[in-house]
Amino acid sequence: MANWTTRGTAMLAGTAMLALAACSETKLEIDEREAATAALLANGGNGDNWGAIGFSYDEARHSPLTDINDGNVGQLGLEWFADLEDARGQEATPVVIDGTLYVSHAWSKVSAFDAVSGKKLWGFDPKVPGEKAVNACCDVVNRGVAVWGDKLFVGTIDGRLIALDKATGKEIWSEQTTDPERPYTITGAPRVVKDMVLIGNGGAEMGVRGYVSAYSADTGKLIWRFYTTPNPEKAKDGAASDAIFAEKANATWSDKGEWQVSGGGGTVWDAIVYDQKLDQIIIGVGNGNPWNHGTRSNGEGDNFFLSSVVALDAKTGAYKWHFQETPAETWDYTATQPIILAQQQVNGKDTPVLYHAPKNGFFFTIDRTNGKLIDAKPFVDGINWATGYDLNTGRPIENPEARFYKTGKPFIGNPGALGAHNWHPMSYNPKTGLVYIPAMQIPQAYIAETDALDKRKPVGFNVGLSFPAGALPDDPAFHKAAIAMTTGRLVAFDPRAGKVAWSVDYPASWNGGTLTTAGNLVFQGSADGRFVAYDAKTGAKLWETPVGTGVVAAPSTYEVDGQQYVSIAVGWGGVYGITSRHSDRKGPGTVYTFALGGKAKAPEHVAYRLNAMLQGVPYDAKHVPEGTALYVSNCVFCHGVPGVDRGGNVPNLGFSAPAVIANLDKFVFNSPLKNNGMPDFTGKLKAEDVDKLKAFIQGTVDAVRPKP
Repeated sequence: MANWTTRGTAMLAGTAMLALAACSETKLEIDEREAATAALLANGGNGDNWGAIGFSYDEARHSPLTDINDGNVGQLGLEWFADLEDARGQEATPVVIDGTLYVSHAWSKVSAFDAVSGKKLWGFDPKVPGEKAVNACCDVVNRGVAVWGDKLFVGTIDGRLIALDKATGKEIWSEQTTDPERPYTITGAPRVVKDMVLIGNGGAEMGVRGYVSAYSADTGKLIWRFYTTPNPEKAKDGAASDAIFAEKANATWSDKGEWQVSGGGGTVWDAIVYDQKLDQIIIGVGNGNPWNHGTRSNGEGDNFFLSSVVALDAKTGAYKWHFQETPAETWDYTATQPIILAQQQVNGKDTPVLYHAPKNGFFFTIDRTNGKLIDAKPFVDGINWATGYDLNTGRPIENPEARFYKTGKPFIGNPGALGAHNWHPMSYNPKTGLVYIPAMQIPQAYIAETDALDKRKPVGFNVGLSFPAGALPDDPAFHKAAIAMTTGRLVAFDPRAGKVAWSVDYPASWNGGTLTTAGNLVFQGSADGRFVAYDAKTGAKLWETPVGTGVVAAPSTYEVDGQQYVSIAVGWGGVYGITSRHSDRKGPGTVYTFALGGKAKAPEHVAYRLNAMLQGVPYDAKHVPEGTALYVSNCVFCHGVPGVDRGGNVPNLGFSAPAVIANLDKFVFNSPLKNNGMPDFTGKLKAEDVDKLKAFIQGTVDAVRPKP
């Protein structure tokens, strides 16, 4: 017995040692894979992989691959395509690692495909409740995933951060990063730095308080958080931002104003960049809530850190420096647009800089060591809110008329709230020294709120602006002129010279993000349904192909077994995409992958045929003015102008069947379509409001209907 016990103990000890060895080996393998990911993100590698949405930590979206180049790009053909699941905006850049392509898509879903054949390997659906769509100012989109070792991370519309097994798509952990009772969303991509997953959020238009958070990649445990607007009581949060708010930022907000109810906005909904040279996180901060500075902060103070670029210590989240691009922001001029890190000679010294082209129309070059402004020059024409920047103070030289809440007069701003450049990724080619920006011109009228209809609502936009009756004239010529004013442009900007090197005009705005390569190429998709390659030095068009619907996302490129591929997710959408319908396609989004000599047959898209224009719904003409205000406040951002826009992934109500509008209350209150994103307006609108909406919808269609 003693002998058996001794032998048994020895056997157990040996088994335990083997188990420990297995665990150690597994951990070693995990550590090695995470180290490999970190090395890939450090500089992007040799181009075989596209390891993050921005390619590397610098987020220049520049590939060193040259197999596809300015001499042979005309031979590109379709290699494979794969449909995604939903007919909503597709904004993600595909991430490709070791022959597998990962892409997030509408409703925060994720799919993995074989990068060579297009075979679907797995799909993940976080099952976001459809009613959460009302909190998404700008469509139920998602801009991409992050990969770290064996894990893949994605944020969801309802505010969750989820870790998946990269090989199987199975959920490992999930963390609710926002207050589910507030109208927060996540549409941006996570970033992973030193075993931390960084994520921000959206919802500023609806009324939330912005912040960025760092979570453990292994467990999902919160490590640090930095708020971008003050605690409503200007008290401590127990967060990394406490010290700078007590020292400086609280004083830039009035003790009066609606920010204390709304949270002030300032959401970090897109740009998050890791500066490995200085071990800092650089974030872009969004607009205020309300937009109207007069309502938000009593017209007082610069309101840190709205519309700012902010640097944080990577380990602790503590404040290091910031530069506020639009002090006392009041036009929805966010600073959340993509940030690119680069090196540049400044006064004869090699200097780490960042390049930024935000909504306000100026291209910024900023010293990353201290946040000092090096240069700010316009990258679009016709900017009228400011004439330039004082490089000594770093402040804009404003047009006094732009402060509409002070003058009491409307201001037609250029750019408008959609910006001279929105979220669409830009890219930087170190060989040409140029930054390639998806730019646009969409002016907007700014009018301070005037009546009760503009006051805070429990659901939807709360921006402190007025949308008075008559804001949408019945004259069809007006609508045609308004559409003609909106133009798009691919801008190649030279940061060192501070000017546009070349540009290409597009017939429509809201064109896709860009990719540039060492093969002297720039790739971009267009709102009118094309995928195009340009000469990176001159802007000459070298190749294009139709893709069946408008493109808003940016492409990526990779190489497997000596073959270079270019992939892009296609699907028209986003805030401008769902209201201005350049595309007729109705159906799921698509991933297209191209290669030299590709001969795959393009998908057969069924033409989307509009119903006849709405007619026959009875209404009282006296209700049209009030219906106009109600429609603009609650409906126009998703459904567009009745009978004017063409229709798309969210239907234009001017082409609905008469029975739908006649029974509009059935859709406005406890809608059967709520799982598709239709909000429930119960308790927010009244029955008599629905009659006014019917009057506006049918009245507008009657006004714009072509005359026989």
